[in-house]
Amino acid sequence: MDISRGFQIEYPRVFIPWKISEAELLQVLDGHPSRLVTHGYITTHCISLDGLPHELGFHFHPREGGTLIEFEFFRTSYTDHTGSFQEFQQHLETKFGQPTNTSLGSVGFPSHSWCLPGAEVVHYVYDRFGPEEHVRIKKR
Repeated sequence: MDISRGFQIEYPRVFIPWKISEAELLQVLDGHPSRLVTHGYITTHCISLDGLPHELGFHFHPREGGTLIEFEFFRTSYTDHTGSFQEFQQHLETKFGQPTNTSLGSVGFPSHSWCLPGAEVVHYVYDRFGPEEHVRIKKR
């Protein structure tokens, strides 16, 4: 997968390019259940990152012509923060290799980032009314 061009979802099997609009994304998902949360933000359940089931949010930016600027990976439930962090990290490393940067994060978890051609991947936990895990791929 060339992350500088976009992101490959395994189920449904679709490639999502960075230049895609909200309307085009819904066409590409072709009836796969998705949710328009608000203008500029759509979510769906999918499998990616070498077999990981999760929710995927698509962030669009109107100043960028309404095109995709960020993928947000999350779960509907976080009963095991440590297990979730380790599982996401394992899949991220399988897909993107070792992080470019690792630092001491907050609430007992490290912060990882990958600086890749055309995109940055981040994975960290911070305290927002309790621990909140963030896994995002941002267009650079």
